[in-house]
Formats: sequence, structure tokens, C-alpha cells
Amino acid sequence: MSSTKSVESVGVVGATGAVGMEMIKVMIKLDFPAEKLRLFGNRSAGTIVPAGKFGDIEVEPFSVAAAQECNIVLLAVSGSFAKQNAPLIQGGPKNTVIIDNSSAFRYNDDIPLVIPEINSEKVTGATLIANPNCTTAIAAMVLWPLHQKYKLRKIIMSTYQAASGAGIEGMKELEDGVAEYVKTKTVPDPSVFQHPLPFNVIPHIDAFQDNGYTKEEMKVSWEMTKICSLGKDVKISCTAVRVPTLRAHSEAIVIETEERIDPAECREYLRSAEGVTVVDDPANGLYPLPAKASGDDNVHVGRIRSSLIFGEHGIEFFVSGDQLLRGAALNAVLIAQKLL
Repeated sequence: MSSTKSVESVGVVGATGAVGMEMIKVMIKLDFPAEKLRLFGNRSAGTIVPAGKFGDIEVEPFSVAAAQECNIVLLAVSGSFAKQNAPLIQGGPKNTVIIDNSSAFRYNDDIPLVIPEINSEKVTGATLIANPNCTTAIAAMVLWPLHQKYKLRKIIMSTYQAASGAGIEGMKELEDGVAEYVKTKTVPDPSVFQHPLPFNVIPHIDAFQDNGYTKEEMKVSWEMTKICSLGKDVKISCTAVRVPTLRAHSEAIVIETEERIDPAECREYLRSAEGVTVVDDPANGLYPLPAKASGDDNVHVGRIRSSLIFGEHGIEFFVSGDQLLRGAALNAVLIAQKLL
């Protein structure tokens, strides 16, 4: 906890979606100091959600007026919903602070984009705070400490993103597709993804941009630069790929640094990094795996080695992190803690 202070009421909008449910679990796990938790969702209104110390909570229909009765509101909703409603909720009689998990406000210069372990000072005085993209958040937990010590010059990333990145619907489509294949040896046509995901990988996440990159790939560049206050001379490139795992994203990352960087020294240095677990003993089959990172608050890093491209000024490594936790719900709740 960043403080022993408490608030009267915290709200979660989109409470029964994949991220919303994780937000509730994280607040219970961290014993978030709120007297009351309120849950909002139009399609799930009337549903009873068990919420630990907060009791069994009935999901309320969303309204701006009801949300403004909360001190802090976490949005686990679409970007269009956030754009329409966040400006109406923020402030008000209780000076309500919004923490938005969508991409709606991430690139606004006047709205902080926050990972608490990196730039928590940005929350001071803000009534609308953006949560970063899951891919960015997972990578940044490792890249930020490396930048502090070795100074980043280039970042080249390839991602292996789980079905959970598309929410409950994406996870269900993967599970149903695998089950259908077991029965009939055929995979149903997709409704969530661009192509069938079972036994496949899809190098297409979000819309393609004029430069040939997808928006998901550009998010990494835009957001890493903003969160870490990187100069324009730090170049970032990403290829984002959807893979048939249920939960936790993985990323293969290559960096070039201004300072010389030794893999053994880097490995030991990262052991003390907040929110990071080093899993790096390949001889014994130990390296990051999405199956192991699922459900873990920390980002796992391993396969740390010198880069054959950048030599003494580069390393390559592999990370896995829970997309619904570090990449979404956990980061949002940690931001809320910093407001106390």
C-alpha cells in the first residue's frame, strides 16, 4: 500500500468483463482501502458478484450520476464508451478520478499514461488517468530498469499475445474452437479474430496503419516513449502476433544500449527490479512461459543473452506477463493506490 488512507467508494464500470472481474479480484487481494465497492454494467445489471470483504454486490446499470458518487472509478470498457462518458464522470461533487483501461486517452498530451513503478508522480492532481496497453505494460516493467542503468537506443520486439487480449469472447472462441476440432477435426469460422486461432498464429492485432504496422504495434512505440520519457532518438519497432494460448502475453525483445551491457550483470540487476521475476536457467529448462506467468503479478524475464547484432551494446531476452493483471487490472488498481 502506498498509504493508510481510505476512500468512501470505488466503482468498476464493465465489472463482469474479463478485465473488470480481475480488477475486483485484485482489490480483494490487495485489501484495497475502500468502504464500499460499486459495480456497473448494463448487460449484466442485476447479477450478484461475490467480492470478498466487500460482500456480495449486485451489478448496477451504469449512469454518470451513479458513477460520480464514487471517489475513484475504474473503466474496463471500450474506447468509444470511455470517450463519451469519462469526461462527464470526472470531477463532480466528489472530485471523482477516472482510471481508464481503454486506448481512448493514452495519447492526449494533457492526460497522464501511468505505470506506477515508473512514473507514479504523474497521478498528482489528475482526474483522468490512462492505463497503458497490455503489451506495453509487460515490456516496460523490464525495459524501464534497463533504460535507467544502460540507456536504451533501439527496441525491437515480437509479441506472442494470448486470446485473453480480446477479452472473455476471445478466450471462449479459442476454447470452443479447440473443443470442436477434437470432436469433428474442423475449426469453426471465427467471429472475434480475423482467422481461426486454434492451431494457428495471426500476425494481425488491431487495424493496419498507413506505414504497414498495426495500431497494436504502434501503441508500443507511442506508449513506451510517453511513459518512459524517451527521446525521439530512441527507436522502437514491434510485430504483434496473436497465438493460441488462453492467458498471458509473451515478447521476444532485442535492445541496443548506449552503455555496454553484460548479460550476467544484467541478470543480477533485474533480480532487484520491482515487479520482475528472473527465470533464466535454460540448462534446466527454466525460462519464461505464459502458463507459469498466468496469475502472477510479476513479469517473468529470461533467455538473457548478448545480441549477435549489437554485441557489447545489446542484449536479447524473453518475457511473459499476465495480460489481465500486469497488462490491465493490476496496473489500474496500483494507480488507484497511488491516489490515496
